[in-house]
Amino acid sequence: MNKITKLGNKIELIGNSGKVLIIGVFHGDEPQGKFLIEEYLKTKGPNGLLFIPCINPDGMQLKTRTNANGVDLNRNFPTKNWGEDTSQAGDNPADYFGGKSAGSEIETQFVTDVIEQYKPELIITLHAPYKVVNYDGPAKEIAEKISEIIKYPVEASIGYPTPGSFGTYAGIERQVPTITLELDETCPVEDLINPVHEIFDLFAV
Repeated sequence: MNKITKLGNKIELIGNSGKVLIIGVFHGDEPQGKFLIEEYLKTKGPNGLLFIPCINPDGMQLKTRTNANGVDLNRNFPTKNWGEDTSQAGDNPADYFGGKSAGSEIETQFVTDVIEQYKPELIITLHAPYKVVNYDGPAKEIAEKISEIIKYPVEASIGYPTPGSFGTYAGIERQVPTITLELDETCPVEDLINPVHEIFDLFAV
């Protein structure tokens, strides 16, 4: 299962079965997830998990938070609060633009299609830089298990409004336990391999 983006990059789903979906690179300037997922796949394969190593390859190519259309994918999901004010979220409101309409982006549609087809029972997304285990929906106990491994605090809120976010879409509105693992961007990504792969192994089949 894959899609081609505006700039001709491929978004891939790796794995053909499993109830845990792991997604990297919602924001193109947070590339750690792709590296960590690909390193895991090199040694263990999908291991009963579903992986989207990089949901925003255009943003990664451009080194931007947003995709090639200037849309923050983590504000583009079709939620009840999509399109609400995001001005508190950062210094540059354009970095948090939720799109012309909810679910307008190819990348967003790919994720919602995967969820519809595979019906995961847990979703983990890899972000940076806050060093927290954020969760949405019925995921507190899972967040605490992940916290024990990576030694980041558990946070139910990231601290600012996130209308149209993936956590709201999947975790709050669909009640799929959803973890946003905010990685330490000051740490060499190679130093994150062991704890992050241990987290993946928690859910491997």
